[in-house]
Amino acid sequence: MDINKTLAQEFGLRQEQVDNTVALIDDDKTIPFIARYRKELTGSLDDQVLRELHDRLMYLRNLEKRKEEIRNAITEQEKMTPEIEAAIDAAKTLVEVEDIYRPYKPKRRTRAGIARENGLEPLSEIIMAQDMATDPEKEAEAFINEEKNVPDVKTAVQGAMDIIAENISDDAEIRKKLRDLAMREGKIASKAADEEAESVYTNYYEYSEPIEKIAHHRILAIDRGEKENFLKVSLELDETSAAGLIIHKYVKNDSACAEIVREAAADSYKRLIFPSIEREIRSELSANAAEQAIKVFASNLRQLLLQAPLKNSVILGLDPGYRTGCKAAVIDSTGKVLDTNVVYCTPGPKTNIEASKRIIKQLIQNHGVTTISIGNGTASRETESFVAELLKEIPEKVSYMVVSEAGASVYSASKLAADEFPEFDVSLRSAVSIARRLQDPLAELVKIDPKAIGVGQYQHDMPKARLSDALTGVVEDCVNSVGVDLNTASHSLLSYISGINASVAKNIVAYREENGRFTDRKQLLKVSKLGKKAFEQCAGFLRVRDGKNPLDNTAVHPESYEAASSLLSECGFTLADISNGGASGITEKADSIGLDSISANLGIGVPTLTDIIAELKKPGRDLRDELPPPLLRSGDIMEIKDLKPGMELVGTVRNIIDFGCFVDIGVHEDGLVHISQICSRYIKHPLEAVKVNDVVKVRVLDVDVKKKRISLTMRLDDEAEKKQSKPAKKPENRRPKGADITKMRNSSFRIKQK
Repeated sequence: MDINKTLAQEFGLRQEQVDNTVALIDDDKTIPFIARYRKELTGSLDDQVLRELHDRLMYLRNLEKRKEEIRNAITEQEKMTPEIEAAIDAAKTLVEVEDIYRPYKPKRRTRAGIARENGLEPLSEIIMAQDMATDPEKEAEAFINEEKNVPDVKTAVQGAMDIIAENISDDAEIRKKLRDLAMREGKIASKAADEEAESVYTNYYEYSEPIEKIAHHRILAIDRGEKENFLKVSLELDETSAAGLIIHKYVKNDSACAEIVREAAADSYKRLIFPSIEREIRSELSANAAEQAIKVFASNLRQLLLQAPLKNSVILGLDPGYRTGCKAAVIDSTGKVLDTNVVYCTPGPKTNIEASKRIIKQLIQNHGVTTISIGNGTASRETESFVAELLKEIPEKVSYMVVSEAGASVYSASKLAADEFPEFDVSLRSAVSIARRLQDPLAELVKIDPKAIGVGQYQHDMPKARLSDALTGVVEDCVNSVGVDLNTASHSLLSYISGINASVAKNIVAYREENGRFTDRKQLLKVSKLGKKAFEQCAGFLRVRDGKNPLDNTAVHPESYEAASSLLSECGFTLADISNGGASGITEKADSIGLDSISANLGIGVPTLTDIIAELKKPGRDLRDELPPPLLRSGDIMEIKDLKPGMELVGTVRNIIDFGCFVDIGVHEDGLVHISQICSRYIKHPLEAVKVNDVVKVRVLDVDVKKKRISLTMRLDDEAEKKQSKPAKKPENRRPKGADITKMRNSSFRIKQK
């Protein structure tokens, strides 16, 4: 197989693009580096496409490796034929290759194997010939042998049938046809393991759905129900149709031998083939569902990490609690901790509202706090009420936000947090994290295992290695697309930079602490274990603010510094103009000269030239600055009991799952917008219409205070829905009651202003 050619066809790319990209991957270039600095070679493929191409490349290479192993194994048995060779070459999946290998694969002791040991294979061949004149029982008499446990004709015939059944089950063509039939006409069915048992999976206690139609999230729900022993799950397929495929191929006539072959075919299907295919199909469905869930998780994580930071703000972080009080930490605009304290502003044995107000007011006045960040965990509602009341009593203009504290406790108890804040206890570290994840979500959230951030569905059921790889890739792409300040970045943040591992990241911080701030990117070459290859990969993503060379504060790679300087000269600017903003008109000047002309003169491609111009125009730019700021709210705090059907509100999308999205509308519970209520047009997935952190207008459809469920719609222009006070009947692909939506919610943050 020409893997590169296959990739070009599958991805719809030019052969040159694929060849260049594969060569870069084989040269150990990272995906962020390839995406940013090798656009001419890849045709400007973005990081997501590059990762998909990389994953497919690895799969196809593993497929070719397995093909070669199987070729060698069959050849060693001296059973290789041109037909088998052709079949192996034509196989496009690992499953197909394993089907071809099945007859030659070492087997455990089976009924057919025992029959062969007893010398019954010749009898099976006689029966398979299906000669009209052959009497199978008479032929079987010659194989009776007490010493070989073949005492009678019945035993001999049964042994021959077992051999025939196993041979049929090893037929790769038959298995492929039956697998295709099952995918087209089969159903996934589930029933209660115990009908009296109460669980969240009651919708699946008597459930069946065609494989072709079943949604990914329902597969995951059923799998979880089975894993928790509430459900028994099976694949249903019409046995007559399935066995008929085998009979059609193997039964030649109406002879006595043919009747035995017919029985053997039925036995082969029921005992050997169907159980195997059932496992394979269920495994494939689960794998596909997991892959879809991972993609949704990755998309949500990307949007969450790229939230607009709250710059130039002094933030007071509050980690709510009852018995232990509310932990407070103030950070300055760089994230440095200025002060900490504990207040008892929520119900508990030490509650003292007035004393708590005095402490918080003092922190605000002493440090010029502009924003308060409140964790959304236990006692969040009471803490929010306390803060809202306090802000009415002070002259300072202070806003507050409720942020997701998902993963904050994991981080605060980690070795990383202990190294960063050895003087603070776990609870105060959590308060610092809550403040910082509002100030710079990306820099803080990279310290937390992506799986703990809480913007996925069924993430605990995903293949751990695949989920980890996918989410780590997202974090890498986000960190490198934004870039980091070489003089302030933590080693956690630095470790995600292209070409830098955890060890080198720590060495960078150690060098900085020992020698002072970096003034030049080239100083990186003095860092222990950071060689020229690593420098090539990482340099463009690291910023040196107020350094010797203004280009060090841009995403221009050092390899392009000469081209950048020549570009400035050609357009009538100098390096000094970059720092003072004097090069802001470089785009217009370059356009007047002509990008193709400049590109030819400088010896660089137009994509690289375009990137350089963008950086020179706005050095140190942060792509997150162009994103909409967090949603501001005003007015009284609402609770779920205040909501009424028909109310129109503005909210922020906090999490997206297969069957809809959760929207923060300013109450403690997020509301669910079912996929059918996101927009009037048909969409296969919510990601087609919304993404995490989108600010959207919604109408309340239904409120269940007892179950803490809120149903919303985004279809505000639908006149028919305006007249409804309850949600319409949900479509076939509705979210099952069995889905644990509490675990899927992620109230990332909301803001209220005095």
